[in-house]
Amino acid sequence: MREDIKVNDRNAVDAVSGTVQKTKNDKLAFKSSLKKLWDWFMEDDLLPGETRESRADNLKTNRRGMIVLYRKELADHLSSKRFWALFVLLLIVSVASLSGAISTLRTAAQSANAQGVAVSEFQFLKLFTTAGSSIYSFQSFIGFLGPIFGIMLGFDAINNEQAQGTLNRLAAQPIYRDTIINAKFLAGATVILMTTLSLGIALSGMGIVLTGLIPQAEEWARLIIFLLLSAVYMSVWLAISVLFSTISKHGATSALSSIALWLFLTMFLSLIASGLTNLLYSNATTTSAVISGYRFQTNLNRVSPYYLYSEAASVLMNPNVRSLDIMSLAEYKNGAIASYLTLGQSLLQIWPHLVVMITEVVVGFALAYISFMRKEIRA
Repeated sequence: MREDIKVNDRNAVDAVSGTVQKTKNDKLAFKSSLKKLWDWFMEDDLLPGETRESRADNLKTNRRGMIVLYRKELADHLSSKRFWALFVLLLIVSVASLSGAISTLRTAAQSANAQGVAVSEFQFLKLFTTAGSSIYSFQSFIGFLGPIFGIMLGFDAINNEQAQGTLNRLAAQPIYRDTIINAKFLAGATVILMTTLSLGIALSGMGIVLTGLIPQAEEWARLIIFLLLSAVYMSVWLAISVLFSTISKHGATSALSSIALWLFLTMFLSLIASGLTNLLYSNATTTSAVISGYRFQTNLNRVSPYYLYSEAASVLMNPNVRSLDIMSLAEYKNGAIASYLTLGQSLLQIWPHLVVMITEVVVGFALAYISFMRKEIRA
């Protein structure tokens, strides 16, 4: 009887060991397949006189050059007077907007207490979205001044190097040509991310000290995502300014072109969308026709990064906004929906806006990349 038990235990141990070994073999086979797939994807025809060893050395040298050039561009941005002037301006208007928001929220809280009405939740987020009596909110300032910051970082990225005669020196270095524009864009995007996070952290600390509000975990999450959204929004204009810098010979031309496009998409596109809607749906009498006209105007406005950012930020920073569609807005005004959205539900609403803005960044940089790779560089 004992011998049968020992045999069964040994068989069970062998079965478990075989299963574990089979799992390890499957993992190794899967990793090997992935490596083969990656090698096949990265495989490229060798140039005349080039070996795989020399290509590996070139790639290693290019990575080093990428790091050096990225650090150099980052240091140039952070040490420039132009950057610090605009950063200080953003900081001043942000602090002013915070002061106005605190004043407005205190007045609203006193009025609510006098009427015996409970103060709404998510008061900490309102520090970034509430406007004062004579000043815009932090969200509005980022919507207007964020593009200027992105344009400032990229409008002379390429043409300034060419005007100074340093672009041909960079191209003569043992690095791939696209490393130049890649490093410049990554350095600009890094500066944008550092700026938005710095402003958000500074205002959060000041808000906690001045108001005593302790943000909850969801409020922190919404604020961080909002700051990342702001960084993507600024990066759209960074990519556009780098594009104009590549196709223009002078920095003034690229700056004016970028600002003109910003003014058109921010201010005049809404007027054009309204005019086209009135022209196409002037005889709209039924409810379905009115809704179609509203959606046509909204979709046309959503070509603008400013409109996309404004909608996404309003949903993200105000959990009370349940939808951006006209039918859901009508239901909300009639009191059919009164609860707050969770963070996940808010993200489900704004993910198309975020995808479109990321697509605009990619398309803008891709056009700049193609233009730079086709550009003739002379001494």
